Amino acid sequence: MRDTDLPVRASALRGLSALVSEVGGPGHELLAAYGFDEAKITEGSSFVSLRLAERVLEEAAGRFALPDLGLRMAAQQDLHMLGPLAIAMENSRTIGEAVGCASRYLFVFSPAISLEEIEDPLGTPGMIGLRYASTTTNTSPQSIDYGIGIVHRVLKLLNGGAPYGLRSVQLPHARLATESAYQEYFGAEVRFECPSAVLRVPNQLCSMPVSGGNNLLRDIAIGYLQTHFGNSGAPVSELVAAILSEQHGSDYPDLSKVARLLRLHPRSLQRSLSKEGTTFSGVVDRVRRTQALDLITTTDLSFSHIAAALGMHEQSSLTRAVRRWFDTSPSNLRRAAQEPKRHSPLIAP
Repeated sequence: MRDTDLPVRASALRGLSALVSEVGGPGHELLAAYGFDEAKITEGSSFVSLRLAERVLEEAAGRFALPDLGLRMAAQQDLHMLGPLAIAMENSRTIGEAVGCASRYLFVFSPAISLEEIEDPLGTPGMIGLRYASTTTNTSPQSIDYGIGIVHRVLKLLNGGAPYGLRSVQLPHARLATESAYQEYFGAEVRFECPSAVLRVPNQLCSMPVSGGNNLLRDIAIGYLQTHFGNSGAPVSELVAAILSEQHGSDYPDLSKVARLLRLHPRSLQRSLSKEGTTFSGVVDRVRRTQALDLITTTDLSFSHIAAALGMHEQSSLTRAVRRWFDTSPSNLRRAAQEPKRHSPLIAP
C-alpha cells in the first residue's frame, strides 16, 4: 500500500508536546494546529495519520532547533506504546522470539512500518541486521531516527536495560544532529546515507533470554493477537473501528468519510473489509453495539441523547437496535446493569 497515508497509533506522539515545551515552544498548540488531540495521544489506543505525524516531527525539529528530536522521542518511550504487542514481546522467551513477534505483528501499531531480520549489510561473519522500514515514500528523517531509536531502546529493555551487543547503525539519510548525539544514544558507530535503516547485531542476540518474561502472559498476548489480527495484511476492520469509535453524533462518519481518512477509494475499503470477512456496515454495527452498551449501562444519559451520540436519527432506531443486539429494551438493559446482585447475560460484552 505504498504512497498511501496509512495510520499509526496515537501513542507514537507521546511526549512531543513536553519536549517542545521544554525548549520554550508551544507544544500543545503545535499538536492542535495539526488536528491532534493531546488527550487521545496520552490514551494511545486511537490512530492518527502517519503522514501528519511525520510532518509535525519535522516542523518541531526545525522550528525549535531540535535536530535530535527523533532520538529524544525514542529515549522517553517504553514498550507499552506498542499496545497489545508489548505484552507479547516483553514476555517472550528469547530476544529472537520477541523480534519475530514484532516482525509479524508490528502492523498492529502501524501497517506502514516493518522490522525484519536480514543478512549483515557488511557481510561480517556472526553478524545479522535488523532493518526498520516504512512503506511511505520520502519518509521523514526524524521519523526514521525515531523508529530505529525505538527498536534500539526496546532491545535494551528486553535485555534488562543492559547493552545487547550493538555493533553499528546504518541510516538512509544525512546526519541530522551532532555525531556525539548519535553516539551517546546508540553507544555505537553510526553511518549515514546508507541504503536503509539497520541495526547490526551479533546473531547470538536472538538466543539471549528476555529478562523477566512470563509464559502465561505471553500465551495470552499471542492468543489475543492471533485472534484479533491473524490476517497477514493490515487489520483494516480494526482501523475502521478505531476511527468510528472516536466519532459521535452528527460527526459519525459514513463509508466515504472513513475511506477518505484512510486514503482509500470506498470500493477498495469495502474489498479490504470483505477479505477480512466483514463489511463497513458490519463494523459500524459492532462499534455501535459496544458504544450503546457502555452508554446505557454506565451513564444516566437519556435514550434520545444516546441515539444521537450513535448517529441515529431517532430514539426508536436505538430501541430496535438494542432489541436486536441484546433481546431486550434499553430501559431493561439499564435496569439490569443497576442490579449488580442479579447476574444477567444481557449485559455480557
